[in-house]
Amino acid sequence: MLAKNDLSYPVIRRLSSEVVRRVGLLFVWVILFPFAGSMGQAEEQYLGPWQVRATADGSRVLVLCKDAAKIAIIDPNTQQIVGWIATPAQPSDFVISPDGQTLFVSAGVADGIVVVLDNSGKRLKEFRVGHSPCGLSLSPDGRFLFVCNRFKNDVTVIDLLKGQTIACPKVIREPVCSAITPDGTKLFVANLLPYDRCDSYDVAASVTCINTQSFETTHIRLLNGSTDVHGLTVSPDGRWVFVVHVLARYQMPTTQLERGWMNTNALTIIDAAALKRVNTVLLDDVDLGAALPWSVVCSRDGSTVLVSHASTDEVTVVNVPGVLEKLASLPATQEEAKGLGRIYDGSQTSLSAVDVPNDLSFLVGLKERMPLYGTGPYDYLASQNEKIIKGARGLAAVGNKVFVATYFGDCVTVIDLSASKYRRLSYIALGPTPKLTQERLGEMHFHDASLCFQHWQSCATCHPDGRIDGLNWDLLNDGIGTPKNNKSLLFAHVTPPSMWEGVRATAEDAVRSGIRHIQFAVRPEEDAQAIDAYLKALKPVPSPYLVNGELSESAKRGRELFFSDRLGCRHCHPEPLYTDLKMHNVKSRGKLDRRDEFDTPTLIEIWRTAPYLHDGRYLTLEELFREGQHGQTVGDVAGLSDTELHDLCEFLLSL
Repeated sequence: MLAKNDLSYPVIRRLSSEVVRRVGLLFVWVILFPFAGSMGQAEEQYLGPWQVRATADGSRVLVLCKDAAKIAIIDPNTQQIVGWIATPAQPSDFVISPDGQTLFVSAGVADGIVVVLDNSGKRLKEFRVGHSPCGLSLSPDGRFLFVCNRFKNDVTVIDLLKGQTIACPKVIREPVCSAITPDGTKLFVANLLPYDRCDSYDVAASVTCINTQSFETTHIRLLNGSTDVHGLTVSPDGRWVFVVHVLARYQMPTTQLERGWMNTNALTIIDAAALKRVNTVLLDDVDLGAALPWSVVCSRDGSTVLVSHASTDEVTVVNVPGVLEKLASLPATQEEAKGLGRIYDGSQTSLSAVDVPNDLSFLVGLKERMPLYGTGPYDYLASQNEKIIKGARGLAAVGNKVFVATYFGDCVTVIDLSASKYRRLSYIALGPTPKLTQERLGEMHFHDASLCFQHWQSCATCHPDGRIDGLNWDLLNDGIGTPKNNKSLLFAHVTPPSMWEGVRATAEDAVRSGIRHIQFAVRPEEDAQAIDAYLKALKPVPSPYLVNGELSESAKRGRELFFSDRLGCRHCHPEPLYTDLKMHNVKSRGKLDRRDEFDTPTLIEIWRTAPYLHDGRYLTLEELFREGQHGQTVGDVAGLSDTELHDLCEFLLSL
């Protein structure tokens, strides 16, 4: 790791260019940003296969192409495309009715909808739902539709017979996936991120169970360090819930990657009846990570669990009976293991159940990792005549075949589980092999763990969607023992310096430093340049606190307070980026810090970046102002009434 003052650009160069850079930033924001999202996209139209589902009888496989807003219909026997169905713009997920005659597609962002389509693509009905709908589930009888509203943190329940919403139970944070039990009584929801103070000992995401009769919720907390909970499924017999996620070792200094020192990749088993975590097993090998598990499904007979990995482009097949049997054979604790005379002699794996989440060899003989690109190492092929087998996302199993959406290649990878490993792969091209723009190539690199030593993680592991993972990390760029809250990368390239202590002069420096000292890799400069292009193109998501795209009356009052002389917030957080690009002492130094001044972050999308401050010690903005007295150094924050504080927070959460 580089020392605090060991920057990529010399200090003198930074200082001499500071004025020019700051003047240019406003030009970049006002003139160039409105066009950022369209740069490069005019050249290529990508399909972006994202989700795969099969009809109940296995006669058709449907693939949602997120970028092109359409669904491909595939005959699984011939592996030929037999039709296309158009969807609304910005689709995110879909489900198929039990009889296979109707599709339910979620789409939109702030104005989220679910549309009902017949087999020909004719729109039958439309339902208004919440912000960024996704994670659809349908009750076994086809009557009730469940929709995760990612940025409203709730689930819309639609009675399709009555044609209306009947409930919106709250979950925890960013629900992105759901699965229902075969009897229809319980809906399990994956909350993508933790919602905890980052300076506490235990920080973890949860799975929420919703009782579909009473709509009461039960939260099942995953292991400390659990984040990036992208997928879950329920076993065919309804006994088990299988959840895939990252298991971060965020309390370790980031000095190495071997043996999952920073991030491991996990499968958690939950008892669906008891609503308790059975255990968490690691999908990695001892010296090879299985980065960013994304989707998970069960085989029809429940004997295997299939997991796609978005950053290592593979599918892991797990022997369910074998795993359950092995877990059941273990004593609950290390003390019980000693009482039974079990002593580690180097030949065993875990001696007790508590050892399992740290045991990279536990699944040896119980899992098989199947790369989507053949039997050997694979990297991006520069030739546009070659397939791009990158970006494993959704998957579905039909008989012995697994169909995997391969996002960056605009294709579906088919794995024949009954064939030898040399003959098991085939590919269904959904369109021409895409020509990757710089922005698209950067997005692929950002999600690609082959850029990382031993493939333990990708940039997206700690920055899903380029944002946060809800954890503190002890990165060594500011010295060991000084954990900091993970920052969003939105606008990082126009809000220098980077890192909470400003130890990287620019985001470009930070990207290259991240490759060297977090991915522990040496990569061509072209990789970093492409990642820069991707990050520069990130756009803010409209806040769920807006009302029809506008500030609420409360937020309008809060805006007046924000820009008032009484509070003076505007001095450090001026428009349009709501940062003055400077370091300030706001009396936030913690017990582990070695300095008083920290970078002033942008407030854009602050509604999705909790917890707050450089060490994540405040879970809400109300706590930040009331307990932390943030802003008291320049204004009368302590004098705010409860109503005024609510209004101020409402404005900030609307940015």
